[in-house]
Amino acid sequence: MTPRLSLTGKAARFPVFDKGWKRAAIFLPLIILLLVFSAFPERFRAEATLTPADPSTLGLSDTLGQLGALNSVFGKQAEVEVALRIGTSKYTRETVMQDLDLENRLEDYDIVDLHRWLDREVEVRSLRGGIILIQMDSQDYDLASDIVGAYTKAIRTRLADITERQTEYKREVLERLVSDAGDRLSQAQATFDEFRLRNGYADPFTYVDNLGSKVPALRAQLDTLDRELATARSLYTDSNIIVTELASRRNELAEQIEQTLSTRPTAQGDTVGEAVTVSTRLFELERELNLAKTLYTNYLRYLEGTTVEDLTSTANIRILEEPYVATERQFRWTLVAAAAALFLIWMALEFYRLRPPVGAAVTKDRELSPHRDDGHRNEPLWADGDNEQVEPFETNDGKFGRSHEANI
Repeated sequence: MTPRLSLTGKAARFPVFDKGWKRAAIFLPLIILLLVFSAFPERFRAEATLTPADPSTLGLSDTLGQLGALNSVFGKQAEVEVALRIGTSKYTRETVMQDLDLENRLEDYDIVDLHRWLDREVEVRSLRGGIILIQMDSQDYDLASDIVGAYTKAIRTRLADITERQTEYKREVLERLVSDAGDRLSQAQATFDEFRLRNGYADPFTYVDNLGSKVPALRAQLDTLDRELATARSLYTDSNIIVTELASRRNELAEQIEQTLSTRPTAQGDTVGEAVTVSTRLFELERELNLAKTLYTNYLRYLEGTTVEDLTSTANIRILEEPYVATERQFRWTLVAAAAALFLIWMALEFYRLRPPVGAAVTKDRELSPHRDDGHRNEPLWADGDNEQVEPFETNDGKFGRSHEANI
């Protein structure tokens, strides 16, 4: 049974591949041409590397931190993605075309073709460590270097514009917040001062503290009078003037303590009720005043920080390598791959003809013709290509067969 032919087997049976010199004449020039055109005309690779800048590397980290401006506009993880998106944007291509006047330098291209050409030829990608690579291959040495440099400048300028716009918006919000916090602080301070004037307290905090320490002092005086009165009674009678005076002083002091411990505010003041009322209201006013001061101070500090952000807005990109042209020769790897594919096909055909599968015919047989009965019985009836002769012979049953002499 004849085995099924593979693609290599079918190709090997083509007449154009039946000789080794034919195969070499077909494949070798193609491979040489592809390899030559992969290196010539020479192409130059222009590159530049950059990375988003960190404010701490500018020597202003302490100032930015104190002013609340240390955080990036975009966030740490999104800086590289934003730079990549800007690098491949239409705005960047338009900026590069305007800066380099590409319409006049490349007269064969219109605006749409220039956009497509830049998008196809210029590669902007990220490397490990948050490094951004801008790369271009071109036969024009100066053009490739100029375009990579223009891309670097356009990305930096665009990021600076975004940062400045964001800072401007942040400043507007902070100015509004500072204004509102200032009005709130003024209102809280006016209410606190009004409370002091209405109640006649130059310093409400000192008044509450003094009132809190007054009762223990009065009780200590009362204990002292009780001891003196007990001593006087042990020496004198109750009708004695000394005993009478001490008892009168004790009663006055006890009445004063009782009035001080009263829970109801009085017009005369100096009572526990007055202290509770004053301290409660004072706590509310103090809390509102401190909150207004804190908000105003923080918002004002953040507003001052936007000034420093304006100074660092253009320092958003750190150039690691200025645009340069690589010294190594650049190859067109698609042509190299095509040459390698042709070489593999050639070698597959050679190995197939050198060691064909069992039962596979390398040459293509012609169709058998009927036996000629014209007296020329010794002439060959069939010919199988250039590599095989078929000789007729008569078998025992009177039929004709054929023998092969393979010459592969």
